[in-house]
Amino acid sequence: MTGTPELVAAVRSAKQYLTYVSAGPFQYAVAEALALPDAYFDDFRADHRRKRDLLGDGLRAAGFEVYRPRGTYFITTDIAPFGEKDAYAFCRALPERCGVVAVPVSVFYDDPEDGRSQVRFAFCKRDDVLHEAAGRLRRLAP
Repeated sequence: MTGTPELVAAVRSAKQYLTYVSAGPFQYAVAEALALPDAYFDDFRADHRRKRDLLGDGLRAAGFEVYRPRGTYFITTDIAPFGEKDAYAFCRALPERCGVVAVPVSVFYDDPEDGRSQVRFAFCKRDDVLHEAAGRLRRLAP
């Protein structure tokens, strides 16, 4: 999209909250998924728990304080143990520092200061990607 800086900023802000929202056309897919056997969902949950634990263990080994999630495919961490206080700056520098990306959690707060030192990592990835990311993040260990 193009427009004035104010308009682009407003659209970017709104899009941030719409990315993970299911639109009407996806409801047909949801209906099909609900017809799948329970074993499919049991295996899905077990696989995601395993991936959550794989990345969580890797993040802890790298020195992050990890908040263990129970219902998402993101792990929230605190970057304060690294002497970092600004999640935006940390996330902007992270790809260059070690080739990994994270999202500053403060974008989800009414008052961004509340989540200023927190970032989140997605664990809905292949195992080899999670192992590689954990290894790269260990370079940051205090």
